[in-house]
Amino acid sequence: MTVKKIAIIGAGVSGLGAIKSCLEEGLEPTCFEERVDIGGIWRYEEKSEAGKSSIYRSATTNSSKEMTSYSDYPYPDHYPNFLHNSKIMNYLKMYAKHFDLLKYIHFLSKVSSIRKCSDFCSTGQWIVVVETDKKQESYIFDGIMICSGQYRDPNLPLESFPGIKKFIGTYFHSCEYKSPEEFKGKTVLVIGLGNTGVDVACDLSHVAKQVFLSTRRGSWIWNRIWDNGYPLDVALFTRYNNIINKCLGNSIINKLTEDKLNARFDHTMYGLKPHHRFLSHQATVSDELPNHIMAGRLIVKPNVKEFTEITAIFKDGTEEGIDVVIFATGYTLSFPFLENDSAILDSQNSLFKYVFPPQMEKPTLAFIGMIQPIGAIIPTSEIQSRWATRVFKGLNKLPSMSEMMTEIKRKRNDLRKQFIISVRDERRVQYIEYMDEIALEIGVKPKLLSLLWDPKLALNIYFGPCTPYQYRLQGPGKWAGARAAILTQRERIIKPLRTRIVNDNQLPFSVPLWLLGTSMALLVVLILVLF
Repeated sequence: MTVKKIAIIGAGVSGLGAIKSCLEEGLEPTCFEERVDIGGIWRYEEKSEAGKSSIYRSATTNSSKEMTSYSDYPYPDHYPNFLHNSKIMNYLKMYAKHFDLLKYIHFLSKVSSIRKCSDFCSTGQWIVVVETDKKQESYIFDGIMICSGQYRDPNLPLESFPGIKKFIGTYFHSCEYKSPEEFKGKTVLVIGLGNTGVDVACDLSHVAKQVFLSTRRGSWIWNRIWDNGYPLDVALFTRYNNIINKCLGNSIINKLTEDKLNARFDHTMYGLKPHHRFLSHQATVSDELPNHIMAGRLIVKPNVKEFTEITAIFKDGTEEGIDVVIFATGYTLSFPFLENDSAILDSQNSLFKYVFPPQMEKPTLAFIGMIQPIGAIIPTSEIQSRWATRVFKGLNKLPSMSEMMTEIKRKRNDLRKQFIISVRDERRVQYIEYMDEIALEIGVKPKLLSLLWDPKLALNIYFGPCTPYQYRLQGPGKWAGARAAILTQRERIIKPLRTRIVNDNQLPFSVPLWLLGTSMALLVVLILVLF
């Protein structure tokens, strides 16, 4: 049987997982990367080129290392729990070397166009035109995995800010921001209260004369560190908590979480309280923000009404002199290399389970990593790739177009009911629910009942963090090291923190004994009902 050839667009975190998934299924991957190295946006560059956004120098992950890893390759145990971008790059290079992925990547190769072959209805094949050294070459592939990322086309909505064109100071999108030194002694306005806007504003607060942070609607602010000093996602993203959340309902979760976040600092007092409830919009992660506000180095302002030549006038009527404006206003999803993309993607970018365009005659095109998980992108994009390659190979089948569109519309309606209308929430997915949903398609969702013979493992899976290794315990792509990776994840979390030996007799992730006894008594019933 002829080996199917798969084109992978981009060698970032999603592209590397796609190459590995192709190899697992016996497909032949060819990855085209327009930069000189792997890593995508995580590869720090002093200057970003158009369409090649990269991270700012101080950028650190908001998800912890155990929740951010590929499913069969844990981070080194001495790595910190939250990773500077240089650590992410080191990890990606180790991953690529360990699985020998680099030989499948064509660097400095820009994909100019992707279009269907004339006989696509019968073959499902694509023509890919690639430019290397100013020379173009055409290839034919049996499948395409688009892993080009969500951060190619900066959204700079200048039309929403009257007077900005007559502002004589400097203004630019946050994708151009690299480090704070050049802004020493300046007054800077950052527009946008998302993760990037807050990170950039806090970074600037160390050197700028004054930083203003403008927000339209406010935000709930998470801390990376949760109860007992565990990383936020390690503490909260557990199967036990997921079941409890389903039982409680959104209104109770909103109340409990908002009270918890306000106990750290009162969002109203700090000018950050949003107009929406906690679950209705993506929260922002920041450890530094309240400290900088309290110290006066950062002042929160409402939305900008208009700009003059040297000032910004805000919706509350206040006016401030400004030297620099940084727009942390997100990105627009775009695929400029897709020819006749309107026949592939509709105006709403409809994708079945955020991966497959439903109107394709043959399911040979997959979009990988084009989601906004409440969690890390590495494991979510990797499990998408594992599913996509099995569909390419014919091992998994997709529903009919009408069935896919029905599910897409249902999910879209559910999102609109839960979230406010926002580009950031159009592709929002809950980490455990989405991972389980795709895992069911592949046949790799952990079957907890079958694991009861191994109570130590079952306990960690149920009460511990839902780390990616859980999806390598059973089924296609099973990894012999998955059990050990799960049972040792707590040690990897603690190792970089300890500077002296202490007694440690805790159960995994500090499960209270009363909770353990009650929960284990209900475990079998809950599994039967909900799983």
